[in-house]
Amino acid sequence: MNLEKLFQLQENLNGHIEKEHNLEHTSLLSEKILALQVELAELANETKCFKFWSCKPSSNKEIVLEEFADCLHFILSLGLEKGFTTIRIKPKDIQYDITSQFLNLYVDINDFFICSSSDHYITLFEDFLALGKSLNFSAEDIENAYLTKNCINHKRQNEGY
Repeated sequence: MNLEKLFQLQENLNGHIEKEHNLEHTSLLSEKILALQVELAELANETKCFKFWSCKPSSNKEIVLEEFADCLHFILSLGLEKGFTTIRIKPKDIQYDITSQFLNLYVDINDFFICSSSDHYITLFEDFLALGKSLNFSAEDIENAYLTKNCINHKRQNEGY
């Protein structure tokens, strides 16, 4: 996955949004943290991993992958907000079931909010990509989904979303 390219694309989208909504030079850390938490909940909802009371299967791969890409937009945006764009991400082995991975990501998000260090950001990013691996997404799947959703997000902004 080409993180440099993804950060650049996200920076372009952020710039467009900030200009259109008169938010240039405004810290949006709290908003981005909450947005990531909401998107992560939407992702969990599509996987249905926690719905022990339901017999319905997970949504199809494309829908789950689109929600994953939504989360990635905010993770990249957080990195840009804090200047963490030259990070090194190391693949992690999957150690937990999917429900536990979601819960762990909420802890990671909280840790990053409390102390927005590069170490906390890297942990969040690595754990997020490990979740993607658990959901059977390849790096290519993730990057392509991000690129597709990034185009949709630009289109939405151009249409007054």
